[in-house]
Amino acid sequence: MAVACGLTAALTLVPLSRGDIGPARVSGAGSVLPAKADTCRDPEASLPPSSADGPAVAAIKARGRLIVGVDQNSYRWGYRDPATGRLEGFDIDLARAIAQDLLGSRDAVVFRAIPTNQRIAALENGTVDLVVRTMTINCKRIRQVAFSTAYFQAGQQVLAPENSPVTGYDSSLKGKRVCSAEGSTAYEALERQSFGAVFRDRHEDSPQDEDVHTVPNQLDCLVRLQMGEVDAVVTDNALAAGQAAQDPAVTLKGRPFTTEYYGVAAKLGNDDLVRRVNQVLVDYRKGPWTKAYDRWLRTVLPGISGPPAPKYRTN
Repeated sequence: MAVACGLTAALTLVPLSRGDIGPARVSGAGSVLPAKADTCRDPEASLPPSSADGPAVAAIKARGRLIVGVDQNSYRWGYRDPATGRLEGFDIDLARAIAQDLLGSRDAVVFRAIPTNQRIAALENGTVDLVVRTMTINCKRIRQVAFSTAYFQAGQQVLAPENSPVTGYDSSLKGKRVCSAEGSTAYEALERQSFGAVFRDRHEDSPQDEDVHTVPNQLDCLVRLQMGEVDAVVTDNALAAGQAAQDPAVTLKGRPFTTEYYGVAAKLGNDDLVRRVNQVLVDYRKGPWTKAYDRWLRTVLPGISGPPAPKYRTN
């Protein structure tokens, strides 16, 4: 476990920069997605695909680079290969496919590493054009950002040491110290039902926040687990499977207790960009998705036959 902790820490601390080219200031004039979570019935329904340019796409083309918020610490999803120094993973492949469609080159992309709890802010303040970072589509978030159609199905699950008495998302968590990422659906699940687990820091949401039970980046939870500061982690099983591959001393416990879908996120109002990403995904599902799954995820998440079917809005 100590060796894995060293690798994790190294990946966490690696800086990510492709030069300061300024914020990704693009804006569209399209309609926004539904505003009331209490009337939300099908958050995965997105705008119909289109290859037409609009103001957001035109701004990206004028700049000559697509700016994408990614993770650099999630093994097999978005991580910096220590041997090559290159960003790799399932989400990175998708981001490059979008750049290829928009700008004619898979390399016409600037990756900006953003913490889990800053994904929405990075879109709202124009730091990035898109977020491709295992971001779950849900009713709360479609009030804040615009999502593409779903490109992956996941579910929340518990990660713990193999010899732990924790058996899953159940009463075995009572009294246990549990870690999740700030702003994650895992944290929201623990707020709804914690089974008596300790999952908040003593000074949560204050300048003195200890960042032990809730952390800015999801991979920080694995470090906390390896250091013995927490007893278990709640996160997407897709991410947890990559972490278990990094550290064979930890394993997934129980079964997934939610069904969640990842989408590419854009700023609200940039409808032309969302439609363009959905057009990319139409073609991506026909072959490149399976190629990326085979390369990055099949060994740790076997048995997935293909991507989720797209859902489109009718209004």
